[in-house]
Amino acid sequence: MAPRLSLVVPIYNVERYLGECLDSIAAQTFEDFECVMVDDGSTDDGPAIAKDHAERDRRFRLVRQENQGLGAARNTGWRHLTPGTEYLAFVDSDDIVPPHAYQLMISTLGDTGSDFAAGNALRLRTTGLTPSHAHRRPFRETRLGTHVSELPALVTDRTAWNKVYRRSFFDAAGLLYPEGILYEDAPVSVPHHFLAERVDVLADPIYHWRVREDGDLSITQKKTDPRGLVDRVRSMELVREWLLARPEPAFAEHLRAYDRNCLVEEIPMFFWTVPDGDHAYRTAYQQHVSRLLHAIGPEAQAGLSPQLRLKYGLTTAGRMHRFVALQRLHRAVRRTRQAVGRR
Repeated sequence: MAPRLSLVVPIYNVERYLGECLDSIAAQTFEDFECVMVDDGSTDDGPAIAKDHAERDRRFRLVRQENQGLGAARNTGWRHLTPGTEYLAFVDSDDIVPPHAYQLMISTLGDTGSDFAAGNALRLRTTGLTPSHAHRRPFRETRLGTHVSELPALVTDRTAWNKVYRRSFFDAAGLLYPEGILYEDAPVSVPHHFLAERVDVLADPIYHWRVREDGDLSITQKKTDPRGLVDRVRSMELVREWLLARPEPAFAEHLRAYDRNCLVEEIPMFFWTVPDGDHAYRTAYQQHVSRLLHAIGPEAQAGLSPQLRLKYGLTTAGRMHRFVALQRLHRAVRRTRQAVGRR
């Protein structure tokens, strides 16, 4: 008989954290699971740690492949799942899953019949746990059987690992993770929110998302890496392309909502790093963000604040020296206000 829950854990050069991650999975109060670990061509001792877990606990098994990246490793894990499992979840191999996480999400799905459950996250540091700013708005309160059209903040719920899917929903959606890019989560997670009939949103923290404080930084911590910027823009474009290809009338409104979020929240995240980036980073910002802004179109930008319109105008005009000066001024004003507020 197939286990009820399948877990996929991609592994690449994380020997420092892997044992703690796999131990947290083994300690789940929901015990009826399989864990498919995918060694994505690691060059450290991580695969030996994974192999040891597989030998000690029959619920764990190891699959190996040449290095292809996180998206490809998740897809490989999905292809190796036992047929007939009821639920599916993904875990990043440097993070920790609290003991109650899957019990809570699966029991909630059993009560509601929703297509998937998504939960809050905490950032994990050596000093302890703190709330994840990225998950603050959509997971402020528990809302069962909801939808992104009812809770627009869910469009910011881009991460792969804070969810438990009904396997039938995930498989039928036909969305696998894009391969060869960073920020591969959103082109799957965001469309799933639009495709779902109902989603359970849990304010309870069900995931501990690690901040690497020394050694190799995580993808999200490499703030001024041009590749990260290029791939994040491409991630947004992939979501837009998927929405544009949907024939249902409702998806035209979903596209407008997504574009609005890109303009107001996601693209402005680059603003704060452009002054610190080198020439290559600033060039990547100007070229790739300009392409995205042209695709979104001027009508969507008409309702933005004057400040945003100015920054986007400078971006598309290639006036990066003026953009950097304006952003440095904006950053200085913000820091002054924050300092006054703390007094």
